[in-house]
Amino acid sequence: MELGWLLWGTAVLLLLHVLMELSPTVNFALRIGFYCLLCLVASALAAVACLLVNGGRTVKNMRIIKAVVKTFKYFFGLRFEVKGLENFKVEGPAVILSNHQSVLDMMGLMEVLPDNCVQVGKKELMYMGSVGLIMYLGGVIFINRKSTSSAKMVMSEVAKTMVAENVKVWVYPEGTRNCTGDLLPFKKGAFHLAVQAQVPVIPVVYSSFTSFYNPKTKLFTSGKIKVEVLPPIETKGLTSDDVTDLSDRCFSTMRETLFRLSGHP
Repeated sequence: MELGWLLWGTAVLLLLHVLMELSPTVNFALRIGFYCLLCLVASALAAVACLLVNGGRTVKNMRIIKAVVKTFKYFFGLRFEVKGLENFKVEGPAVILSNHQSVLDMMGLMEVLPDNCVQVGKKELMYMGSVGLIMYLGGVIFINRKSTSSAKMVMSEVAKTMVAENVKVWVYPEGTRNCTGDLLPFKKGAFHLAVQAQVPVIPVVYSSFTSFYNPKTKLFTSGKIKVEVLPPIETKGLTSDDVTDLSDRCFSTMRETLFRLSGHP
């Protein structure tokens, strides 16, 4: 009986391997499925560790989460080439901005995440089972994007918390995933936050994933991701009247860096 199950299991694995080689759609579905399963299982295990070590919701849990997620790249054959980490070494709080491409961004985030840094995410993420739980335990700040007044109120509280608790905040200014190899127009919330708190903005740029990951063409293979942390941009003395100019400057700098890292003309 056991031999029969072993033979059936081997046959199924061989069939899946053949299908992955022959069909990009099957390969993509299986790899994404495995990634989602890995996130759920790893989040559940990390949540237990966070509760045992730190007792509840705190930014200190991000160290545990970071250590766990940094192992994911080995399952998918991803390599990171990172430059400019010294630019995170600013005294006091800061607003960190980065481009947002796909569900794989979490791996890139944890590859470079500095200490005492929390992320801003949409409220819906909080209800994603163990993934939502680990985000909550890590101190992620959830925003209701459908309510402008609610988002502004939260960001105002974030500004006070940043200064009081001396933490950095990581924001995706595009507001949604964008796997086109370019940037979407930036939303102004992160820049209002930086100006209100009078803290520097630190742009972080990841090269385009399109050479190895593209949901539209069902592409998901191994690849290399270049990451560059750019020098901080000061906001001291700026007011709400300067937010548009600040946003435009960051967009231009990050777009130019994205194209350079991705090898685009």
